[in-house]
Amino acid sequence: MRYSLSIASLLAAGTILASSVFVDLAQAADTKTLMRETHSNVPLPPGFRIEHNEIEGPVFADARGLTLYYWPHRTMRNGVTGDSANTSACTFEKTTHTAGLMSPYPPGLELPELATRKSCAEFWPPAFAADDAKPVGAFTVITRKDGRKQWAYDEHALYTSDRDRQPGDVFGATTREMGGAAEVPAHRRVATPPPAIPPGFAINTVATGRQLLTDKNFSVYSSERDAPNKSNCDAICQNTWKPVIAPQAAISQGEWSVFERSPGVRQWAFRKQPLYTYALDAETSSLQGGDVPGWAVVYTQRAPAYPAGFTEQDADLGIVLAESSGKTIYTYNCGDDSADQLDCSHPDAPQSYRIAICGGGKVDRCLHDWPYVIAAADAKSPNRTWTVVSIDPMTGHFAKEGQSGALKVWAYRGMPVYTHYRDKKPGDYNGNANGEFGGGRNGFKAFWLRDDYFDNAGGK
Repeated sequence: MRYSLSIASLLAAGTILASSVFVDLAQAADTKTLMRETHSNVPLPPGFRIEHNEIEGPVFADARGLTLYYWPHRTMRNGVTGDSANTSACTFEKTTHTAGLMSPYPPGLELPELATRKSCAEFWPPAFAADDAKPVGAFTVITRKDGRKQWAYDEHALYTSDRDRQPGDVFGATTREMGGAAEVPAHRRVATPPPAIPPGFAINTVATGRQLLTDKNFSVYSSERDAPNKSNCDAICQNTWKPVIAPQAAISQGEWSVFERSPGVRQWAFRKQPLYTYALDAETSSLQGGDVPGWAVVYTQRAPAYPAGFTEQDADLGIVLAESSGKTIYTYNCGDDSADQLDCSHPDAPQSYRIAICGGGKVDRCLHDWPYVIAAADAKSPNRTWTVVSIDPMTGHFAKEGQSGALKVWAYRGMPVYTHYRDKKPGDYNGNANGEFGGGRNGFKAFWLRDDYFDNAGGK
């Protein structure tokens, strides 16, 4: 069935929802002191390589250095989407109507800005393989429906992103887990090599960096009282701080070492720091042990620094990132309800989704209720994560060079950030989770510097 309504007209009457979340303090690291996460060596197809990203860590890349992504097969609220094993559902045929995978939109509504809309394969260019390409390790070659060969990794068809411009860019997706599986778009994932960690450990991407965990997803900590490869945590200390015990067969390798903390008892150390878990951690991926004086959360790499002048503000539920006057910073998130599940949060994407949420379809109301975070005339990007971009405020798209009335604004991962008109004092976050499904599908979220208290309602 085809509906005469368009998705743009339906969006104009969009409903705004809100919910609260729990957060706590964390500090972004200076880019100059960042340590890079290492990875395990795996066989790669000819020309493929591994690039390093300051948020995501090591990532697979093609011969041009462009990051590789995959599209997991996923059950949504009203159906399934994504790639099945060794198959690509991402074609060069442009979708024109909604698929009805996410309520409340029904199938058959015309999608906005069709004249400039890209097909899935234009948005996510397939990682084509030569006709005579051979499998290499976990990399295999599949045949697309159009007959062309495409690389796959662990049975997932591989793509690059039209958002990425240079080696090391990872603007198409993230390794960070997003909550609300049936309520958020079917995001792509970053293809990454196995991390160089021993059995018994894992890594989780959080707002503050790439956090080291046990394989049960409990946080790992270090103590400033310890010496390199020597623990000073006595019997009383161990009631609260549990040494991460290494098995007898474990050996020191790379950044990992094993030392004897007492006769016959061996403990893991990372970068020569003895490792512990915190007995009072009630939740997985917690950062709360790092609030104890003398103890620190362990990261394989820290998140890049935010712009100079940005501040951290106490809120009644934790700490938020704020601009220089103390107003909370928000990010915008959007994924369309087409079969292709294309991202619509970027300035290159249709802006009718954002304008519906931020202003009920009215641009002037958007600019009033959700002002861009303006960058100073002499502002410099501190890294590749936080950049200064030029925006046409009337369209929401990138401005042309020298365009009159363009705004110079701050962007996070290539997308502008905002404040909210209802926030009157530092620490207010009245715009948090504003939009559809807590802002996870189409809406705004506060930039929390701690995410270990978040629940599914608040989202990440």
